[in-house]
Amino acid sequence: MWSEKLKLSKQITKSVMEAGFLAPKEVQARTLSRIGGGQDVIAIGPEGSGKTTTYVLGVLSRLKYGVEEAPRSLILVPDREKVEHVIAQFDLLNKNKTIRVRGAFAGPSLESQMDDILQGTDIVVATPDRARAIYLKLGLNLNKIVMFVVDDADQIVKQGLQLPVVELANSIKNCQHLIFSEVLHERLEKMINPFMKDPAVIEVEDMEESEIQTLPQLLYQVPNFRTKINLLQLLLEDDEIFTKVLVFVNTRLTAERIYTSLKPNLKKTAAILKPISFESHGTETVEEFLQQDDRILLIADELQLETEDWPVPFIMHVELPKEKEMYISRIVGSEADADIEKLAITLCTDLELGDVRKIEQAIGKKMEVAELPEGLQIAKETEVLKEKQPSIADESRGAAFHPKKAANAKDYNLSASKKARMNKKKKH
Repeated sequence: MWSEKLKLSKQITKSVMEAGFLAPKEVQARTLSRIGGGQDVIAIGPEGSGKTTTYVLGVLSRLKYGVEEAPRSLILVPDREKVEHVIAQFDLLNKNKTIRVRGAFAGPSLESQMDDILQGTDIVVATPDRARAIYLKLGLNLNKIVMFVVDDADQIVKQGLQLPVVELANSIKNCQHLIFSEVLHERLEKMINPFMKDPAVIEVEDMEESEIQTLPQLLYQVPNFRTKINLLQLLLEDDEIFTKVLVFVNTRLTAERIYTSLKPNLKKTAAILKPISFESHGTETVEEFLQQDDRILLIADELQLETEDWPVPFIMHVELPKEKEMYISRIVGSEADADIEKLAITLCTDLELGDVRKIEQAIGKKMEVAELPEGLQIAKETEVLKEKQPSIADESRGAAFHPKKAANAKDYNLSASKKARMNKKKKH
């Protein structure tokens, strides 16, 4: 039940109960009292864990009633859909009609949204770029802001909207800062650190109650796509371990790019499923690949290949599919897998950690995070930007890299230059 410890008024508690929220979720139980006390908070949790409802209740509790013409809370979200969702949550839980909520996002007239805000509002829910544009036109008064909220912060970083967030935050003299995100990584920390004041970091995990039986999984975190290719080559050079490997990417163009970038000794043993270029060595079916001496098969998700229990010891994802169900279908264990030792390996950047979290939430367990092997060349952001562009579309993605602590050992030999036990990290 909603207790007095969460510092909610009787009116808000009644509204929450009437809305069908009979008891607080973990993120609400651990966060609302801190919000009520005015502390800066970073709340990390998967989709559906209750993050949006948490700050809606927090804002309503602190504002109490509407008296000012200038807004007292600015909430930044990544897109129009989220703006409308947040406003709907306020409409559901706000029984005090003196508190006014306005939205701002690209699409409708900028001037009309400015007029709505200037007529008087207590809460502004906006995308970062639209909020900044209105502010620069003197249509958004930040002098009365007491609560600055950034929701789906990882998605805002993914869209490259860090600058307007930081500029708006720096334009507010003194206020409480609340950050909500599915993941916390270095790029996100770089955005919020300048304006956060000794924040409490609350992290919750909302896994499925029943665990799905899957293949053993290893997750490699790297800073950008160029480093993914470097890591892929380093791992695959160990031909005694990687005897047969299925390598999944999103598009056939990416498959061609990776194939072109392979070292000559690897290219001799690699093939592309249904290649675009006639110069690339290819095959028409996975079954044909299994009968050949080739070790590596690059497969594009856009081919919509039906998943089967192929007798291949390694399944590697250089890119995650757009639909998590496609990934899960490839790593779910089966009776056929008992006849061959299999391992699923995933390469991801910080910007893809949100997708990893969604997969982990669905399968009910964390992936093991592996130490990057010695000798891996980490491509810097400047190198990624300056590298010669191939004839296909550049799908490089950057993300700040930060080393992880070593943990237990795993009996998979994945080193590229020598036989050794593989170090892994704790589950993230």
